[in-house]
Formats: sequence, C-alpha cells, structure tokens
Amino acid sequence: MRVGLDIGSTTIKCVVLDEHDALLYSTYERHYSHILEKAQELLRRIDTEQLHGQTALLSISGSAGMGLADSCKVPFVQEVFATRVAANKLAPGTDCIIELGGEDAKIVFLTGQLEERMNGSCAGGTGAFIDQMAALLNTDAGGLNELAREATTIYPIASRCGVFAKTDVQPLLNEGARKEDIAASIFQSVVTQTISGLACGRPIRGHVAFLGGPLQYLPELRKRFYETLELDDEHIIVPENAHLFVASGCAIAGAASETVKAELLSDVLD
Repeated sequence: MRVGLDIGSTTIKCVVLDEHDALLYSTYERHYSHILEKAQELLRRIDTEQLHGQTALLSISGSAGMGLADSCKVPFVQEVFATRVAANKLAPGTDCIIELGGEDAKIVFLTGQLEERMNGSCAGGTGAFIDQMAALLNTDAGGLNELAREATTIYPIASRCGVFAKTDVQPLLNEGARKEDIAASIFQSVVTQTISGLACGRPIRGHVAFLGGPLQYLPELRKRFYETLELDDEHIIVPENAHLFVASGCAIAGAASETVKAELLSDVLD
C-alpha cells in the first residue's frame, strides 16, 4: 500500500492507496501548527486501522512538509508535480488546473506550453483570506458560502491583502449593504486575484479542474470562477476528493520514484 501526506499551511491531508491507486482511506484535518504531532497521530491511526501489520510506502508533500520528510528520511514530492501526477491519473484530459489552499494559490497549464504559476508570500485570495473576511461578517467559510447563494449584487473588493479588503468591506457593512452581496463579492475578489495575478493574460481554456479545500467545499466560490471564465458544464472538472489530489499524487509519485528510497511506514513510527 501507499500513503501520501500533504501538509499545507493550515491542514494536513492523508490518503492510503492500494497497488492499483484506488483510495482506501482519507482524512482532511487542520493541524493548528502542530505538524509533527498531527502527522504521528495520523500515521499511528493508519497503522492500527488500515494496515493491520502490513507495510506501506510513505511519501510527503505540501508547503509545510519538506522539513518533516527530511527529518523522517522519506521521499518529498514537490506539490505542483504531485498535482500534475494526480491530474494525469485521476482526471485525464485536464487542460488547466486552478487550485486554492490555505495560504497558496496556483494555476497549472497542462496543454500547450506547460507552465506552473504560484502566488508569492502573500496569502491574499486564498483560504486564509476567506477565513479572515468571513470573520468580518461574523461567520466562517461555510457560512460565507451560504450567504453568497442569495447574492444579487457584486461590489469591488481588493483581495491581494486582507488589510486592503477590510477597508472595502467595512464601509459596505457600515452603509447597510446586504451580507449576501458582500459574501459573493469576497468570492469574486478571490477569483479576480487568482486570474489576474497568476494567469497574467494567458487564456484559461479547455477543460479546467478545480482543486483544493476551498474549491472543494465552497461551491459558490467555484460558481464565481465559472461565470468569470465563461465555462460551460462540459469544460468544468470538479473531481471527487479534489482536496486530496496532492496527497494522492504524492503517494503515486513517491512509490514510483527510483531516485529515493521510500521508507516503510512502520519504520517511521519507530
């Protein structure tokens, strides 16, 4: 069996795949910066509940996973590469990937000139930004999604920085703007930031896959992408378990690697 850990800035995703890359087990949890403790907890849970004495190949990916992989002497799979591997295996025919994480965003162009673009050090337009804006409306990301369902008006809101966005949102609240409209406007600002900041004029065409936790759990956010990019149903790809793609690609790529030795899960636990 194969185990892939995707350790991001806010969450840790874990998958267990069989030898045919079928998903046997998965989990998606916040780690609250206790990365080592949470990883150990997950690995022991898998060892007890899934492996039952069998061995497994472990690999790690994600923006916060490199240090853990190095200390455990297990393969580290770069997350954009893991995303590409998963897309080729689990969503063939994908032309472009848009992925949002807790503090990162990326667009990967798979057809034409292969190109990968990620945001810099700013978390504007990511899951952390959405959480911050939701707090202004006294709700969470899920509540923001529910509010956005009833929106009728979109207001311009900056998303490249939470400070700038707050200066746009607060006056709207003070002026009595509907929270439903503000919620949808926040999602639209994420879309605008992602497309203008990462695509940089390169057209997003063909079959577009939407990955990552925010896009998995916030359909109203996806809706803003669909409308902005003028995508019809035929060209929209929202894979099952889209939030687990990096972890899955990590497990597949790590087990297939010939340049590094994948440690056995039981060895890491010891």
